[in-house]
Amino acid sequence: MAWNEPGDDDKKKDPWSNNGNRNGNQGPPDLDEALDKLKESFAGLFGGKKNSGGGSTGGASTGGSNGLFGAVAAIALVVVLGFNSVYTVNEQERGIILRFGEYHATVTPGLQFKIPLIDKVLIANVTRVRDSRHTETMLTEDENIIDVSLTIQYIVADPRSYLLRVKNPEQVLANAVESALRHVVGTSIMDAVITEGRTAVAVEVRAKLQQSLDNYQTGLQVSNVNIEEAKPPREVQAAFDDVIKAKEDKTRYINQSETYANGILPIARGQAQRQIEEAIGYQKQVVAKAKGEADRFEKLLAAYKTAPEVTRERLYIDSMQSVLSNSSKIMMDVEGSGNMIYLPLDKLMSERTSAAAGSGGSVLTDEQIRDISNRVESQIRSRQTSTRTRRELR
Repeated sequence: MAWNEPGDDDKKKDPWSNNGNRNGNQGPPDLDEALDKLKESFAGLFGGKKNSGGGSTGGASTGGSNGLFGAVAAIALVVVLGFNSVYTVNEQERGIILRFGEYHATVTPGLQFKIPLIDKVLIANVTRVRDSRHTETMLTEDENIIDVSLTIQYIVADPRSYLLRVKNPEQVLANAVESALRHVVGTSIMDAVITEGRTAVAVEVRAKLQQSLDNYQTGLQVSNVNIEEAKPPREVQAAFDDVIKAKEDKTRYINQSETYANGILPIARGQAQRQIEEAIGYQKQVVAKAKGEADRFEKLLAAYKTAPEVTRERLYIDSMQSVLSNSSKIMMDVEGSGNMIYLPLDKLMSERTSAAAGSGGSVLTDEQIRDISNRVESQIRSRQTSTRTRRELR
């Protein structure tokens, strides 16, 4: 049954009846009365006193002003606490929560909540690459002074250690860089640091630097070490330039020597190989000639055994022909006569040449001269034969 249906009892169900209404008047509740009750409640929270009629003590205007101020202050407090409880961590960052000043947790990127007045949040960027430049003057192993400039690139790998365990991580990094650099350069010679050994020095410095940072629990991770410049001090730069020039001259002379050697050695190797080949050819020639002479001697031996007189005579004639053919003078002994025939072929040839040049006549050739010699030799032999025959006839 609806509250507004006929009947006296049902009128008691009317929400606008005097049941619970002030002064028993029918109608909607008074809005001012509701606000007064709310003000009284907040005034009680902030030390205000309530009267017996439900209002706060003091004048009407004073009680209303205090109650309104308390309500506004309470709402503002709630709003402030609400805003301070929520915070955001970016994708490149990590958050460290300190609860009552002690490490509590590490938060990841996103919308996060903290307890107001209890929790404190520290934020650290863990993706940004930071750099630090250092210039140091130090002594090398070979007792030379050099100036080294290098750049360190690093990131925050452990935000808890970076924010809580070291008071000034950048200062610790600077001290660690100096220590690592002095250790590496102090165990290296100047040429290795200044010229071709820069890369090796940078790698070793990075390893020692990272080890020191890990020992100090800085939370930093070194990503790159670049030695930008390594040179002697300005005061000795001129002397060092002279040394560099001398080394360059040395390198140039070595290159020139190698070029000369590369041009000479192939020629020398070719000549040596040619001489070797000639020696091998001469060896084969001598061996072959010796074998041929040995074979000829064996054949002559067989012929000599068959006809000794004829073979002996033939060998003598061949030998004399071989000797006399290369001689310009001939001495001939006539057997049994005691006379020695001398044929000055050299003079004959010179006179023949002079006569031919003076008269313009023809010149005898070597074959003609040899034929004359043979004829003379034949006549001598014939005379010897005649002489021998006459002696036998006697």
